[in-house]
Amino acid sequence: MVTQTVDAPRRARVAVTVAFLIHGLVTAAWVARIPQIKQELGLSEGALGLALLGAPVGVVLAVRSAGWAVARFGSRAVTLAMGAAAALSLVALGASWNLGVLTGSLFLMGATLGLMDVGMNAQGVIVERRYARPLMSGLHASYSIGTLGAALAGSAAAQLEVPVEVHLSVWAALLLVLLFAGCRGLLGPSADAPPESPRAKADIPRNGADPGGERPEAASRARAGRWALALLGVIGLCSFVGEGAMADWSAVYLRETLRADPGVAGLAFAGFSVAMAVGRLAGDRLVARFGPVAVLRIGALTAVLGLGTGLAAGNPAMAVLGCTLFGLGVAPVAPITFSAAGNLPGVPAATGLSRVVGVGYTGLLAGPPIIGFIAGAVGLTWALVVPVGLAGLIALLAAATATAGR
Repeated sequence: MVTQTVDAPRRARVAVTVAFLIHGLVTAAWVARIPQIKQELGLSEGALGLALLGAPVGVVLAVRSAGWAVARFGSRAVTLAMGAAAALSLVALGASWNLGVLTGSLFLMGATLGLMDVGMNAQGVIVERRYARPLMSGLHASYSIGTLGAALAGSAAAQLEVPVEVHLSVWAALLLVLLFAGCRGLLGPSADAPPESPRAKADIPRNGADPGGERPEAASRARAGRWALALLGVIGLCSFVGEGAMADWSAVYLRETLRADPGVAGLAFAGFSVAMAVGRLAGDRLVARFGPVAVLRIGALTAVLGLGTGLAAGNPAMAVLGCTLFGLGVAPVAPITFSAAGNLPGVPAATGLSRVVGVGYTGLLAGPPIIGFIAGAVGLTWALVVPVGLAGLIALLAAATATAGR
C-alpha cells in the first residue's frame, strides 16, 4: 500500500509527460505539409489564412467549457477523450478536398486540442503540487519534443513525396496507441479538488452570503485574481502568436519567399522546436535561480533579436537560425504563465487555466490567419514582423509573473 501511494505521483508524472508529448505530436503533424496542402487545393495565402481561422474558432468555443468539463468529468477523462479526438482530426485534415473541409477539420483540431490542453495542464499542476517543486517547464519540454518529432517526420514525408492523407492517417493511428498505452497513470477525479484552505474558499462568495465577515477581502481577492489572469493571458497571447506563426508560416516563408527546397523549408520549424525543447528542459532550474521576470525578459529580447535579424537577412540559413533563436526566447512563456494561472489563490486550477489557455490559444491559432491576411497585403516578410513586436511586449509585461501563483 505504501509502495502504491509513493508510485502514484511517479506514474502520474510519466503519464502527463506522455500527454504533453502527444499534444505536440498532433499540433505539428501537418506543419511541414502545409505547402503541399496549399498547392494541392490551389489556395492563395489569403484563402489559407481563412482556412486557419477554423482552429481558433474551435478553440474559443471549446475552451469556454473546459473548466466545466474538468469539474464534471475530471482532468483525466478530458485529457484522454480529447487526445483521441485530436489524433482522429488528423485523418479528416489529410482527407480534405476543398477549402470548406479543410476549415472544418481545423475547427475540430482546434477544439479538441484546446480542451486537451486544459485537461493535461490541470494534471500537470496537480503533479507539480505533489512533488512540491517546479515541473511545468519540463512537461512543456515534452510538448516541444513532440512538435520537433512531428516536424521532422513531416519533412521526411514531404521529401519522400508520401501522400498527405497516408502520412496523417498512419500518424493518427500511432498516436492513439501511444495515448492509451502511455497515459493510463493519469490521476483520477478526486485529485482535481482545489487545494485552497477553508478560509480561502470562503473568500469567494458563491451565493451572496458573507462567511465570517470576509466578503470585502473576498472581493479584493477576486479582483486581483481577474487582473492577474488578464495579464497572464496577454503574455501568453503575445508568445502564442509567434508560436503559431512559426508552425504555420515558417515553412511557407522559406519555400515561397526565400525559394528554399521543401526539405529545407521544414527545418525552420524544426529548429524552432529544438530550441523550445532545450529552453524548457532548462526552464525549471532557470526560474528557480533567477525568477520568472528575468527569465521572461531575457528570453523575449532573445526572440526579438533572433527573428528580427533572420527576417532582415533574407536568406534560408539566417531564417532558420532566426526561427531557432525565437523558439529559445519564447520557450519559458507557456510554462510560467500556465503554472501561475493554475496556482492563483482562490481560483480552481481548471478555471484559471481555461481562461489563460483560451486567450493564449486565440493567439496561437488566430495569429497565423491574421498574419496570412497581412501577408496578402504587404508580403510575408513584413507580416512576420508582428511576432517580433509582440515578443517585445512580453519583456514589458514580464513583471506580472513576479507574484502570480507563487
